[in-house]
Amino acid sequence: MRPGESEAQKMRPIAEFPAPVARGLVAVLTDIDDTLTTDGRLPAEAYAALERLQTAGLAIVPITGRPAGWCDMIARFWPVNGIVGENGAFYFRYDHETRKMTRRFVADEAERAENRRKLAALGRRILAEVPGSALAADQAYREADLAIDFREDVPPLPPAAIDRIVALFEAAGATAKVSSIHVNGWFGRHDKLSTSRLFARDVLGIDLDAARERFVFCGDSPNDAPMFGFFPYACGVANVRDFLGRMPAMPAYVAQSRGGAGFMEIADRILALRQGMTY
Repeated sequence: MRPGESEAQKMRPIAEFPAPVARGLVAVLTDIDDTLTTDGRLPAEAYAALERLQTAGLAIVPITGRPAGWCDMIARFWPVNGIVGENGAFYFRYDHETRKMTRRFVADEAERAENRRKLAALGRRILAEVPGSALAADQAYREADLAIDFREDVPPLPPAAIDRIVALFEAAGATAKVSSIHVNGWFGRHDKLSTSRLFARDVLGIDLDAARERFVFCGDSPNDAPMFGFFPYACGVANVRDFLGRMPAMPAYVAQSRGGAGFMEIADRILALRQGMTY
C-alpha cells in the first residue's frame, strides 16, 4: 500500500454526505486559501456560496491563517458571522446593527509585542538558512505570527525546504503549521480548533465539544488537520489529496474539484439536502 492510500480510502465522496446531518447543521467553518480560493483568487461563485449558506440559516465562520488586517475587512464585508485568524491567534466579529467590532486575542498586547520581537529574529534566521523562502507579503498586517512564503509569491520550494522551515520554528520553541502556501509559526498553544471553541462559546452560545456533529469544517492542508480530526463530518476540497501521507488526520468527505469549485460542491450538497427547511 502506498503512503496515504488508506487515508484516501477512508474519505468518502461529498455526494455521500448524509441528509440527517446536513439538516441538523448550525454552522459551516471554512479555510480560505485553496479551499475558497483557486490559484490565488476568490471565484465569485465560491463567495456566493458563502452567502447562500448563510441565507439558509447557517453561521459562516472562516478559520484561516491569514492576518489580522485581512480578517478585519472580512469580518466587516463578507457574508460571515465572524472569523478566526492567524491560525487561532484571535477571532473577530462585526455587529452590523451596533457597528461594533469585537476583537478577542488569545494573548494580551504585551505578550504579542514580545512574541513579535522574537519572531522577527527567527524570521531573519529562517530566510538566511532556507534559500528561496521569503516573508509572506501579508506579514505587515499580522499581530501574532510569522508567515514564511514557500509558494505564494516565490517559486515553489521542495518538501525538504518546507520541513527545514518547520524545524527551525520548532527548535526555537514555536509552533509551526504548514498551509498550502505558507509555514506559519507562533509562540503559544493556540490553533484553529482551540479558538474555534472560543468563538462557538462566546458568539454562537454553543459548546463545540458537545455539538461537533452539528458543524462542518472545510479545508485543504496540514494546518487544517486538527479540525479534520475533531469534526466527524469535516470536508476537504480535492487538493487535500496532495497531502496524503503527510497529515495526522484527513476529512471524512472530499469533493471532486479543487479549491473554490470544490467548496461549491460541498455547499451545493448541503443546501440540496436542506431544501424545504424553514428558517
